[in-house]
Amino acid sequence: MKILFDFLPIVLFFGMFKYAEGNTEWAAATATEWLGFMVSGGVVGPAEAPVLLATVVVILATMAQIIWLVARGRKIEPMLWISLGLVTLLGGATIYFHSESFIKWKPTVLYWIMGGALLIGQLVFKKNGIQSLMGAQMTLPDPIWRKVNYSWVGFFAVMGFLNLWVAFTFSTGTWVNFKLFGGMGLMFAFILAQAVFLNKHIKA
Repeated sequence: MKILFDFLPIVLFFGMFKYAEGNTEWAAATATEWLGFMVSGGVVGPAEAPVLLATVVVILATMAQIIWLVARGRKIEPMLWISLGLVTLLGGATIYFHSESFIKWKPTVLYWIMGGALLIGQLVFKKNGIQSLMGAQMTLPDPIWRKVNYSWVGFFAVMGFLNLWVAFTFSTGTWVNFKLFGGMGLMFAFILAQAVFLNKHIKA
């Protein structure tokens, strides 16, 4: 359930983009009416309207996640705050400048922050971030925990580069599809591969 909660803003971003892409005149009129005061020039055209509306939705969805967690007295993970900061900053730039280039950088920056945190934690502070998260659920030898931690560092690094390649090589529509299906698919495949690897080393 948690992973579905984490991916909810991406799902809503995808849904709004696809609907607006199929209704460009409505999207342009709605974006101009709602966002005209925020955008440079005050008018949003049909070409950029879908990604601008989807960007607003993902910002609101991320804010709603935090509000929901606070209302229920749940702990808010640091990465959710970072995600909100990135999507607000880069999303705001996307809206103001009518350019999807800014929001396309958001997944990459988030991937690299997560990977960098794991790497610095291991090398500088001698703390294994993955072990801290999963150590209560399973017992593994320390060398295996290090391998798992570094594998996540590598995964996040590759995902960051892959996002940029798709974002700036293909159309925005293709990037939106990759952001949902490609990102989730590769994440699930990586987790499954790790589960197979860890099953060989888990201590009874």
